[in-house]
Amino acid sequence: MTTQTHSFQAETARLLNLVATALYSEREVFLRELISNASDACDKRRFLAQQQADLLDADASLKILITANRDAGTLAITDGGIGMDHDDLMANLGTIAKSGTADFAAAMAESKDASALIGQFGVGFYSAFMVADRVTVDTRKAGTEDAFRWESTGDGSFTITDIDDAETPIGTTIVLHLKEDAQEFLEAYRLEALVRLYADHMTFPVSLLSEDGEAEQINEAQALWLRPKAEITDEQHKAFYNHVAGTFDEPWETLHLNLEGQLEYTALLYLPTQRPFDLFQPERRCQIKLFVRRVFITDDAPELLPAYLRFVRGLIDSQDLPLNISREMLQNAPQLQVMNRQLTKRVLSTLAKRKKDDPEGYDQFWEAFGAVLKEGLYEDRDRGEDILPLVQFKSTTHNGLTDLDGYLGRMKEGQTQIFYATGESEASILASPHLEGFRARGLEVLIAADAVDAFWIPTTGAYEGKSFVSITHGAADLSAFAADASAEAETGGTDGKADAGSEATDPGELIAWLKTRFDQDVADIRSTDRLADSPACFVASESSMDMQLSKILKASGQDAFAAQRVLEINPRHPLVASLAMEISSAPGSTRAEQVADLLFDMALVVEGEAPRNPGTFAKSLAQVLDGALKG
Repeated sequence: MTTQTHSFQAETARLLNLVATALYSEREVFLRELISNASDACDKRRFLAQQQADLLDADASLKILITANRDAGTLAITDGGIGMDHDDLMANLGTIAKSGTADFAAAMAESKDASALIGQFGVGFYSAFMVADRVTVDTRKAGTEDAFRWESTGDGSFTITDIDDAETPIGTTIVLHLKEDAQEFLEAYRLEALVRLYADHMTFPVSLLSEDGEAEQINEAQALWLRPKAEITDEQHKAFYNHVAGTFDEPWETLHLNLEGQLEYTALLYLPTQRPFDLFQPERRCQIKLFVRRVFITDDAPELLPAYLRFVRGLIDSQDLPLNISREMLQNAPQLQVMNRQLTKRVLSTLAKRKKDDPEGYDQFWEAFGAVLKEGLYEDRDRGEDILPLVQFKSTTHNGLTDLDGYLGRMKEGQTQIFYATGESEASILASPHLEGFRARGLEVLIAADAVDAFWIPTTGAYEGKSFVSITHGAADLSAFAADASAEAETGGTDGKADAGSEATDPGELIAWLKTRFDQDVADIRSTDRLADSPACFVASESSMDMQLSKILKASGQDAFAAQRVLEINPRHPLVASLAMEISSAPGSTRAEQVADLLFDMALVVEGEAPRNPGTFAKSLAQVLDGALKG
């Protein structure tokens, strides 16, 4: 025998300690994880045998056996699945790189539902250390002669040993050397209850070896999706959803579909309640499991659902696809395109129904997955009419979330446009000076704080005949709307600042002077009534893209798409009035130039940008403040 000792990656020991201690009250989930892994291994062996028949000989048994040994204090889970070789052990049990160790540790510190994180971060095998102080894995991969033993006490290292025993069967046996306080998991009644809870839906038999040496099957081993809908309980749906999704949250909605006609297939799909940590990672795709006549084919078939529905979990069982279909064939299979259209329509119609019947639940769903669903408005124009009514926003005047129909119902008399504001966050949008004039007039503005909003809203253009208008793009003519006294009160009134009702300074001479000073920096300079308390701001010119979209593209290295900026000044603001008087009385005033530069740079700072020359800006600001104090 040859034994090799390896170290886990840097933070794995910390993670193992977290798993072993933080989930003490919920540690029974270890059995679900190990049985689920065993079922997946059996699925893989059965699938690979479709292309290589000798991987599944006549004596092979795709089943799972649980053996409790009270004398030794061990619990063993054996499967006849695909097994592992040395490289598989290193990749699957020797590293947790794919699980995001640091992210898991951070989430553990915050989560109130710790057990959900095991499935969410994919660290299921390591849950064995919640109940065991030593874990041994004996395995032989189908199609190979060599067998191996993996062993660890969870202390940061593990060993892999070549096993000379030629009798080691294909598959895997995991032996847990149970801790003293985990001996309950040797009791038959406890194991039977857990198997029925976690594995009743699995297609492979899960048996428990009794004291007399007989293996008694515990689960029904019937494909859940083939059972009549009325016979499936909520508990069974939850257990199955947790199995296929690898999570521990509750399914928010279940779609059990039996479709016949052009194609014949069954779909069992779930909409989650909890957002997975990797939902926005670029490689994240649809993760629907594909079966053909109950035989697992793949869980890598992104063609089954569009990317903007990648949060949907579950499976599809087709009666029409060939069992030996390859990955290349799947990419071009017309059957999958038909399934995609049909299932997308069903999911969106289900969301529309839940939005109507369960507004509070839908709001929670939207907070978790709305940003992903909105990608469809940009990527799938054909579905825009189905997706747009589902979209929810926060707004400047409405408590909670609102849809577009709600916004239209609250529009001011004479209002013909849907006002919205994009930005990096809700907080930055609410602090933006661009909102001041709208607030002063009681005009509602939708808050569009997700990055995708900067893309889909301009391309959508309008809703129910009302055009979308960004408050940071183009000129804003608010003269048709009178100042709203209640809105002014909510924002703190004028208190010496400018407001929509203040007398405006004639800005013509000042604007002409500012243009000579900043003509190389901006596309235009003009007065505006979009401001109330602020002296100036930047907006994008009518002929260029919106400010936020320009920032996103610039951050991705696409500087060619930079927005053409317009400097807008508030003719009602005292600072603007004072600057206009200074220019009128002393056109060459150094003080006027200094204040104008500060005004320009302050508008940059409001946009989250640095002043053109931070050092000069700081000195000028200090001089102005010093002069103000000396009065």
